[in-house]
Parts: sequence; C-alpha cells; structure tokens
Amino acid sequence: MTEENVATASRDEAFMRLAMEQAKLAAAEGEVPVGAVVVKDGEVIAVGRNRRETGKNALAHAELEAIDSACRALGGWRLWQCDLYVTLEPCPMCTGAIINARIRRLVYGASDYKAGSCGSVVNLFELPYNHKPEKVAGCLGDECGEMLTEFFRSLRRRRKDEVGKMRI
Repeated sequence: MTEENVATASRDEAFMRLAMEQAKLAAAEGEVPVGAVVVKDGEVIAVGRNRRETGKNALAHAELEAIDSACRALGGWRLWQCDLYVTLEPCPMCTGAIINARIRRLVYGASDYKAGSCGSVVNLFELPYNHKPEKVAGCLGDECGEMLTEFFRSLRRRRKDEVGKMRI
C-alpha cells in the first residue's frame, strides 16, 4: 500500500468513526443505528442519522438528512466536491440521492444484503446514469455491522421479555 493510500484509509476511518457516532445517537433514540457524514476538503459539512421511527417518515434516512444539510450549508444541490461516509450500504432511495446530488465519493461500512444498492443486492452505480460516484466498501465494516447486529439482538430480547411479561 502506498503512503497516499495509507493516508486515505486513515482519513476514511476517522470520518467513518464520526458516522458511527451518529449511528450511536440514532440507536439511543430507538432508531436503527445508521449514521452519515458529508465531507468537503477534509472538513465535515453535514451529519445525519436514521430518524424514521421518531419522525414517522419513510424518507428520514441518515444519508438523506446529511445530503439535505450539506446542500443547505453549501447553498446548492450539486455536491460534486463532497464525500459521503455512511455506516450501512445505502438503499435504492439513498443511492439515487447520492447519484442525483453528484456526490464524488461514497464510503460505507457494513454491506446490506437485504436492501444494499451499491453492490450487495444491486449496484445502481453500474447503470448508465450521468454520474458515477467512486465507491469504497467495507470501511470499518465489522464494527459497523456489529453495531447493527447488537441493536437487533437487543431489540429481539426486549420484545421477547415484553411477550413473556404479557403471559404472566
């Protein structure tokens, strides 16, 4: 690995850890722990986290919140100089937003074998759209995946405990 590649990987991990902090905030709110960070010129421009349950809104994904905030912060919808870091591989809706916002580079952690649209289920970046972001998959993937696994494990335990209490 070249010195430049090592520096890029280190920078990617630092920004992914910021996305993971957003995911932890989402989990603390009872949301699926997904976090996102938009970066331009090495500086965080916007953050987002999953808020579908608290907002009662199917569109309240971490990526969309971060992209929306970045557009407002930068005063435009074209984010061609920005990188997006997200803890979970984006779904079709978020992948479409990444393409439409002209995100330069997507870095994601855990793969999503149920809805991932950047390679796991389908790769929308391979279709003949007018923009093709660079993609880096698996950055801190094990840690991001473990956060999701633990969240769902805990959720199943709580539901099981609630059902058990109802029977008493």
